[in-house]
Amino acid sequence: MKEKFEFPPELNKKFLKAKKLEWITIGYLITAALLMMLTMGNSQTMKTAWFEDVLSLTPSISFLIASKFYLKPRNRDFPFGYHRVVSIAYLCSALSLFTVGAYLFADSAMKLIKAEHPSIGTVVLFGKKVWLGYIMMAALVYGSIPPIFLGIKKLPLARELHEKNLYTDAQMNKADWMTGAAGIIGIAGIGQGWWWSDAAAAIIISFDIIHDGSRNLKQAVFDLMNQIPKTADNKKDDPLLKEIKNLLDKEDWIKESKIRVREEGHIYFGEAFVIPKSERDLLPKIESTVNKISELNWLIYEFNIIPVRSLEKR
Repeated sequence: MKEKFEFPPELNKKFLKAKKLEWITIGYLITAALLMMLTMGNSQTMKTAWFEDVLSLTPSISFLIASKFYLKPRNRDFPFGYHRVVSIAYLCSALSLFTVGAYLFADSAMKLIKAEHPSIGTVVLFGKKVWLGYIMMAALVYGSIPPIFLGIKKLPLARELHEKNLYTDAQMNKADWMTGAAGIIGIAGIGQGWWWSDAAAAIIISFDIIHDGSRNLKQAVFDLMNQIPKTADNKKDDPLLKEIKNLLDKEDWIKESKIRVREEGHIYFGEAFVIPKSERDLLPKIESTVNKISELNWLIYEFNIIPVRSLEKR
């Protein structure tokens, strides 16, 4: 077992790039949230979009906080290291998304049921009266377009680093255009006298937040329950599991085997129960095979091989 977790040299630069992108994201989202807050007026759409911008800070902050811990070496109190802090950060991000999304949906729905008529006034800008709705729309564009490019840059890094929190953040960034589009339609609707368009747009945005939150909340809980490792996008079983099994099947000293692998943040812990063909020179054979498995991928942090007489109940 490695004393300290470190990314392989080829991924260190990408890890540092991911951290840099998250700092840029935080700086940008703070300015976007401030702009939303200053222009929201009594619009439910702007209020919901503002909440989403504030919420979008959670994955970035969680990623940066977690990165301070999971690189630490294991110790007596934490013999398996601090890797699961990544899964905890992922859970916090998903839970905050789902909870606030549900609140915003309920709040917007109540305003629609009560038939509240929002009004958007005018402001004096450079000596001329300007409808505040135009400024709101500009704020929505500023809050929606740049994150798309940040998300595009983060996605490949999330896959290579096997960083689900970063992947969630990237997906949210890429989908921010939907928030902006729904918000602009809602504001334009108010300008046309459609009082209901504001709350309706807010409901659409809240649905997007709930969708992201529920999907990631489910996977975050599964990860903590030691579900078999999935790819960063959570769409399929990690192909590395099949590679490990194929390697064991090719070992001439192994008659039959069964593997069990769990995910701890970025990395995998696992064991193989094997029925050896012979007990002769068993220890060097086990050590050799463990080394081969460890060399398959940097994700494999610790792997043990346990010789048994039977695979029943394993």
